[in-house]
Amino acid sequence: MKITIDQQSGFCFGVVYAIQLAEQILDAGEVLYCLGDIVHNDLEIERLEKKGLIIIDHQSLENLKNCNVLIRAHGEPPLTYKTALKNHINLIDASCPVVLKLQNRVKYSYDESKDEQGQVLVYGKAGHAEVNGLLGQTASNAIVITGVHDLEKVDFSKPITLFSQTTKSTDGFSELKTLIEKKAAEYNNDQVYTNDTICRQVSKREPFLRSFSKQHDVIIFVAGRKSSNGKVLFQVCSKANQKAHFISFPDEIDRQWFKQYETVGICGATSTPMWLMKAVARKIKSLS
Repeated sequence: MKITIDQQSGFCFGVVYAIQLAEQILDAGEVLYCLGDIVHNDLEIERLEKKGLIIIDHQSLENLKNCNVLIRAHGEPPLTYKTALKNHINLIDASCPVVLKLQNRVKYSYDESKDEQGQVLVYGKAGHAEVNGLLGQTASNAIVITGVHDLEKVDFSKPITLFSQTTKSTDGFSELKTLIEKKAAEYNNDQVYTNDTICRQVSKREPFLRSFSKQHDVIIFVAGRKSSNGKVLFQVCSKANQKAHFISFPDEIDRQWFKQYETVGICGATSTPMWLMKAVARKIKSLS
């Protein structure tokens, strides 16, 4: 059985940067807190916790003082920076530059549209760390659109500006854009501004994974259960290959998946470490 790991899968540059910063501080023997999971992968978090990384939530941040706190690639709302300043916390900011640029664009659009009663829409997962950061730029007044059903929250007679969480599906964004423009046209509203702010490092993986999935008999997609990007990319794989399986740990592999098949492709999300995909490959080899 031939096993191939997709070399384009694995951490995006934003996650790589955040983990490198964390490891530098931990290797120097300093105490480091991280606000939320540094990456949506339980095994990678476990590895870093063994090095000393301490994961905290926003409530815990309120009670910390005079310490190091890492902001992960997802970014944070303005309130986090105010809390850090008040509590004399040294923030190690690993916010992805793509996310920071998006935050600035959302804030500018919100400030510009207030006088016209305009609405800022964010296509993304409600409660996701990146989306929370974007909402913070609008005093939580932006409308989060998780899917078509959320369009009922929108007043199509007023100006609309649409943005996207950086890790969402380009197909999903395109579908929303078309529907919003169509509904606004029914009110003769030509003030609809759409911004495809999906990270191109992420979106370029979709066509590649589609092709990669078709080239193999079986696909093993490796990602954390909490990874939004993982869910999006797995759907791409499963549509291209019905014998695609989602796992988070090597022990979830089922020997029955590989019977009578010759080629296996292993791929993953932007939050999946390469070392984990290699561990999955070793596990599959041990079954043959």
